[in-house]
Amino acid sequence: MFRRVLVANRGEIACRVISTLDLLGIESVAVFSEADRDALHVRRARHAVSIGAAEPAESYLNVEALLRAAHESGAEAVHPGYGFLAENADFAAAVEKAGLVFIGPTPDQARTLGDKLRARAAAAAAKIPVVPGAEVPAGDLAGARAAAGRLGYPVIVKAALGGGGKGMQVVGGDAELAAALESGSRLARAAFGDGTVYLEKRLSRPRHIEVQVVGDGRGDAIHLFERECSLQRRHQKVVEETPSPGLDDGSRRALWEAAVALARSLRYRGTGTVEFLFAGGQPYFLEVNTRLQVEHPVTEWVTGVDLVAMQLEVAAAGRLPLQQAQISRRGHAVEARIYAEDPEHGFLPQAGHVLRAALPEGPFVRVDIGIESGSAVPVHYDPILAKVAVWGPDRPTALARLSAALDRCVVHGVVTNLSFLRALARDPRVRSGELDTELIERDFLPAFAANGRQPPELAVVAAAVAELLAAGGGVEAARRPVAGATPDPFGALGRWRLPGLE
Repeated sequence: MFRRVLVANRGEIACRVISTLDLLGIESVAVFSEADRDALHVRRARHAVSIGAAEPAESYLNVEALLRAAHESGAEAVHPGYGFLAENADFAAAVEKAGLVFIGPTPDQARTLGDKLRARAAAAAAKIPVVPGAEVPAGDLAGARAAAGRLGYPVIVKAALGGGGKGMQVVGGDAELAAALESGSRLARAAFGDGTVYLEKRLSRPRHIEVQVVGDGRGDAIHLFERECSLQRRHQKVVEETPSPGLDDGSRRALWEAAVALARSLRYRGTGTVEFLFAGGQPYFLEVNTRLQVEHPVTEWVTGVDLVAMQLEVAAAGRLPLQQAQISRRGHAVEARIYAEDPEHGFLPQAGHVLRAALPEGPFVRVDIGIESGSAVPVHYDPILAKVAVWGPDRPTALARLSAALDRCVVHGVVTNLSFLRALARDPRVRSGELDTELIERDFLPAFAANGRQPPELAVVAAAVAELLAAGGGVEAARRPVAGATPDPFGALGRWRLPGLE
């Protein structure tokens, strides 16, 4: 096993990887930009190295700076987390060329599976059905229109490289296609450095279901069951769970077997996620993510397997630490992602300082977090702050525990999506398990916007008392009227009132 590992990431995923390194007695090396000098992941690591300016291109995307940090710190291996360079084949190759171990797939595997067109071809070769689609040669609008006609509108314009929904455009007819191809290509080039796009048939109300796999790099692979990821907003996952509430046992087994067959055919190394769309009782291959997923905690909850530890074992020893027969699943787990974003204003990303952060604790609650009270939330990076994952013996219990845990989450100083998550966890459509990738934007968000989201009365009263105590020096001071002021306690503090409460 490794003696020292550099974590080439930040925030909650860096903290998550460092936790497993600590448990295994492996020294961790954090990297940080100027904006993250005092960040939580920096203080949790055994060692920390500065890698440059706040802009990602100067720090977390700077391959030379990361390799220099690895050599200066004496690291033997690099864990990429997720995001930034985690699925970048050139980074994986540079790490290996520098004499270090990349904790992930081989550069060739990352290159093949990072290109959705090549990944689709690999799936088809493994006899896995793929979502109907077509390549679009650059500048061939006539060919694109002919392909869209064969597929049948609506279609989706998708970037061949990258993920996260960047560059995706839904097209309803010929009149929209040219603009969608142009904008999709432009966005893909800006995000991934390659403007190649392709067309894919838009399935009607599909479920998004993925299978966690781990391969030893020699042709053996196992699965750790499936995750339901259908609750999405703008193609971004919001809430994930396992098991999927929408599959029968036969469909589950078919997905597990297809995912393992693909991993074995590629001699896949490390953890990966094979993603499917499920529509009309038929699974369709979507893509492979060649990294640890944001939603991996729900799999860890129900299996008891530490996926980061498995990544480390495969990378260090080239073998699977567990065989398929040793892995079982118990109960149900659900996860919600807490972002610094404003649900009342189009989910715009937020930045600032966290004045207070208090996340729930409990025997069935797990919180992966990258902030604490006093933390800065920079404008430069993905706005994810934390993930709350809960376990229950069944789905209703797990959802009830998720609602209770979200109610106990406190993040002050930065606007978050907590009000959105709390309402979503209680929504009867979510509770029913009748999920699809369009549910949030089609059904939930209109009702959420119409209901309004003013803070609960008790929260307003508690905040007022806390402010008075902080300003006046204790309970007695809070009780005394302020000289020369209105008896209104809000008035005593000037324009303290919350927006919408005047």
